[in-house]
Amino acid sequence: MLSLFFHRWERRLADVSKDRIVRPFDWGLDWLPTSGNGHHAEPQARVQAYVDDVLRDTQAWFTPPPTTDYDVVPAAADGSSLVRFPSALTTPHPENNRVTTRYFPAAAARGGARRAVLVLPQWNADEEGHVGLCRLIARFGMSALRLSLPYHDTRMPPELTRADYMVSANIVRTLEVCRQAVLDGRRAIAWLAHQGYDRIGILGTSLGSCLSMLTACHEPLIRAQALNHISPYFGDVVWRGLSTRHVRKGLDGQVSLQDLRALWLPISPQVHLDTLRTRDVKTLLVYASYDLTFPVDLSRNLVNEFRARGIPHRVSVLPCGHYSTGVAPFKFMDGAVLTRFLHASL
Repeated sequence: MLSLFFHRWERRLADVSKDRIVRPFDWGLDWLPTSGNGHHAEPQARVQAYVDDVLRDTQAWFTPPPTTDYDVVPAAADGSSLVRFPSALTTPHPENNRVTTRYFPAAAARGGARRAVLVLPQWNADEEGHVGLCRLIARFGMSALRLSLPYHDTRMPPELTRADYMVSANIVRTLEVCRQAVLDGRRAIAWLAHQGYDRIGILGTSLGSCLSMLTACHEPLIRAQALNHISPYFGDVVWRGLSTRHVRKGLDGQVSLQDLRALWLPISPQVHLDTLRTRDVKTLLVYASYDLTFPVDLSRNLVNEFRARGIPHRVSVLPCGHYSTGVAPFKFMDGAVLTRFLHASL
């Protein structure tokens, strides 16, 4: 009975958005680096060769060159500021190449420690997404820095109404733009460290959760990660999820799930678990019992992978679905779980 109720509710909430577009399949060869991979005649072989090369050294792929070009301006009467800096990955859209973050300084510090959390919202979040959560984090004595994901809000080119260039049926573009989010996140963390923060955590929701784990696996300054909605494989969520039905339609008949999983391995948490095991990062895994966007069996599979590898972690299961996580009372439950974990871990 509960499952039926929540699944119907999730579908109604998902159907509120009427601007989803089925975009055509594309290998995204124009997003490949200009050097290498050119000796392969078939597009899939060229992309797979690039992916294989990336997997040999994901640390290099996810590490941005340093920058000092940070611009800080007041944002609102609540004391927050905008911190802007250039993205480490240049895309064809100028709007997307300048990163915008919003900084919420904490009122007080505990025991002299300076604690901060980088917040990565969900796919298609607007500029107010997770702002309330950032304010809650700041009330708990941890400064929050909210990252606008690539192709979102101020970074969205005029031809878009949704962040379709971040997750789509364009294979390499999806890889590269998700990589861009990690590079942006690491530059944001570098700014926090330069401000004197010595205990830094990361929090991500949905797509932001996946990107947060990729960042935590490659950024040594991160001490704790709160992952809100989880899956081991990027491709499986896109293939099976309620929110990505329109993306699946663009993929159908062009690529199999097995191929998609292999092509998107660099942006899948599963591949990076052994790296995480070598790092001292406290982890919270959160999933929802009636989730149709991040199917529950996938979430449980990732929890089992953590257990099998002996990676320390905590688990919290929300009694709702994916979209309903953002509705009262579940959004308050979720916010409390995430914030308390980070407060105890940093």
